[in-house]
Amino acid sequence: MGLFGKGVARICAVVAASSAREMAAQLRHALRETPTVELRLDWLAKDSERRSFLSWLRRNRPRRAVLLATCRRRQGGGLFAGSVQAELHWLSQAAEAGCLWCDLEIETLRKLPRNLIRHHSLPRHILLSVHDFRRMPPLNPAIGARWRDEVDAIKLAGEAPTIADSVRLLRFAAGLRDCVAVPMGEVGLPARLLALREGSALAYAPVASATAPGQVSLQEMKHLYRAHALNRHTQVFGVIGDPIAHSLSPLLHNTAFIARKINAVYLPFLVHNLRDFLKSAPDFGLRGFSVTLPHKQAILRHLQDCDALSAEIGAVNTVVVRRDGSLYGCNTDYVGVLRALEKKLPLPKSRVLILGAGGAARAAAFALSRAGAGVYICARRENAARELARAVGGEVVPRHTLRTQSFDAILNATPIGMYPHSAISPLAPGELHCRIVMDLIYRPERTKLLKLAARKRIATVSGVEMFLAQGIAQWELWMKRSAPERSMRRAVLTALREEERRRSSP
Repeated sequence: MGLFGKGVARICAVVAASSAREMAAQLRHALRETPTVELRLDWLAKDSERRSFLSWLRRNRPRRAVLLATCRRRQGGGLFAGSVQAELHWLSQAAEAGCLWCDLEIETLRKLPRNLIRHHSLPRHILLSVHDFRRMPPLNPAIGARWRDEVDAIKLAGEAPTIADSVRLLRFAAGLRDCVAVPMGEVGLPARLLALREGSALAYAPVASATAPGQVSLQEMKHLYRAHALNRHTQVFGVIGDPIAHSLSPLLHNTAFIARKINAVYLPFLVHNLRDFLKSAPDFGLRGFSVTLPHKQAILRHLQDCDALSAEIGAVNTVVVRRDGSLYGCNTDYVGVLRALEKKLPLPKSRVLILGAGGAARAAAFALSRAGAGVYICARRENAARELARAVGGEVVPRHTLRTQSFDAILNATPIGMYPHSAISPLAPGELHCRIVMDLIYRPERTKLLKLAARKRIATVSGVEMFLAQGIAQWELWMKRSAPERSMRRAVLTALREEERRRSSP
């Protein structure tokens, strides 16, 4: 791997703050995780802060650290408002403070006379960066050829509008010596996490605020996804959905892999188009994936086979990729609903109202019907509600009648109230006439609907219970062994409660 491959930790922490004091604090934190750190001097609010930070760095030069200085101008997608000469000045100051590398964007190099880059007192090594924040840049083998004799490595960073684009970038970069590949945007996130495995010289992760679209934090990249440890033997799993950023499935499954010391990783895939994802899935070596909104029903058309229950439900939340590449579908939402509700309510002959008629609602309806409950469907899409009620031998309940009807349990299977829109509820207090309210949403742990129910002294069941049950069933289906349930539960509940604490703190 050339210069980057000898003694350089390949996860590069990104330190970016508006003040010298915060930059120094972030650098100290970063060095506890990795010795390779990018210093975003352009993020500092003004020249006096840059001067102060670099002065501090000279006095506190960290040993055995590989520091990369960046002072990206606005023309190259950074925050620095100064000229090319001002940028070069600060990079030369960074060299004096101990930075071995600097990042020069292609927009700056185009302003400089050829063969004169080394005449400036820059850090010893130069990384040429090519960014495009709107699209994937043209992947031409001659890219950067004009400066190849003057720079030591090249970075290609581009917005990945499709999963196929992110795969294409990784493949292209793998063919170049000392190349950093950075697929940007949420769609490009899985490829970003697999970049080191695919041959990228570095992978960037911010200590605090994200400095580019689709970044994950340094803590997550190193300790949750273990990007530096992934290799060709790593089993790859994931979750597909739109949106997907809210999902705690990566935390749930990766926690289990770590606890059981399994060489596997679980990645979040933002999937707008199922065909795009399925076409690119073999490039990631996927062994299986979870399916969430809005793909639980549409995925059926792309499966080679599924179990009888999933076919009857008409929705799949778990896919196994067989050795021959064929896709086999299952539904563990069914298990999740039963395990969560059975603890609170004798299901035979109970009356259960389900809000919604999508994939999760279908799994709940079939689970409850098979357990002997009377199923009632209330959904915005009347045709879907009628079809589901007919399939499980249930009844359709119009929304306007809810104030005068009562049930043993009400189950929300819609996304209304999901983070970050957690201040809304799918039902009003006057529509809650029941003994138990269950919300399939698990983020937040206590949704607005559950809070309204609790105020009326109605028992509640958090969607966390279903989320854990269905996720544990998925993990065991893929791994063919028992899951570390206690570790998985602890990780999810800790994350949810910490998130709630941060939201409620002033």
